[in-house]
Amino acid sequence: MKKKETTRKIITSESVNIGHPDKTCDYIADSFLDEALRQDKNSQMAVECAIKNDKLFIYGEATTTAKIDYDAIAKKALKEIGYQNEFTIVKELSEQSVEINRAVNSTEISANDQGIVYGYATNETDTFMPLPITLAHELMKKYDAYRRSGEEFFADAKSQVSVLYEDDKPIRVTDLLISVSHAENLKSGEIYAKIMQNVIKPTIKKYEKYFDDNTKYIINPSGKFTIWGSFGDSGCVGRKIIVDTYGGVGRVGGGCFSSKNATKVDRSGAYYARYVAKNIVANGLADRCEVEACFAIGVAKPLSISIDCFGTNKVPEEQIEKFVSKNFDFSLSNIIKELDLLKPIYKNTACYGHFGRGEFPWEKVKNLREE
Repeated sequence: MKKKETTRKIITSESVNIGHPDKTCDYIADSFLDEALRQDKNSQMAVECAIKNDKLFIYGEATTTAKIDYDAIAKKALKEIGYQNEFTIVKELSEQSVEINRAVNSTEISANDQGIVYGYATNETDTFMPLPITLAHELMKKYDAYRRSGEEFFADAKSQVSVLYEDDKPIRVTDLLISVSHAENLKSGEIYAKIMQNVIKPTIKKYEKYFDDNTKYIINPSGKFTIWGSFGDSGCVGRKIIVDTYGGVGRVGGGCFSSKNATKVDRSGAYYARYVAKNIVANGLADRCEVEACFAIGVAKPLSISIDCFGTNKVPEEQIEKFVSKNFDFSLSNIIKELDLLKPIYKNTACYGHFGRGEFPWEKVKNLREE
């Protein structure tokens, strides 16, 4: 019998810190959503924002009884991120379309729009997430904690991690890239030493088996990075979908998460698809799994659900489908109830990914019934 050839590929994923202008906007938009849900759990929210220089544009739709001070919330969020300057705020807001509202609030709560969503899970890390995006997020979390401990580094930063896979298993990290904003007085050698010692080394210690003498470490390859955030780039909500999901591994439906309440299936449906995929893998039914669900506006349940285990399933896929049908209910009303999505939990999702973080309800693992 002919020996099977080894397949090799490199997968690269990135993460961005909260001072990146796109993530800043996600954080502000989800701060609006949390405040609305705090006062009115049935709030229908899709209030977004865009940022450039010292101007913040707030726009979208909100149907809620909550009294929301958008200016105050935005200014507080910007201070939390690390901006010291004042911002001019421009708003353009209206209520949700009555036609959409009527479709959502029919006899049973229904999808706010059509949408295709995906959830993915793999057993290559203890969070059931791909290794490249896991490492990229952990680098940014470590960096954010480090930069807040002093005044030499700022909130805008990016990481990028490349991992070599053989036969779909991670073997080694080939390249690790990180770019961080910093004070004018810091020299490149100082930046390299400080970031290597205080960010990279503590982060990769847990993953040392994937690093070797050939791993390349690249820190601030562009040179100076003193102009950061909205003064170096523009930003708006929803432009980091791959960062928010699986780092380019698995598919995404195209709809962003931040700013949207639970009737928007781009968000809630994607959360539930991840929940199901993770439970399939965590319960040992497959090494990898992707769940797809297709929703229609004004319809309570998905039009279709598809499960793909990429040939890694330990039992027939038909059996997995039966497990899913017995243990999971994709109707929007159940998604919202089972994952408890009417609580103000969304601000904390805005940075470092929406998945692989145990504090969120769609990451819990339950024992599947097999009868």
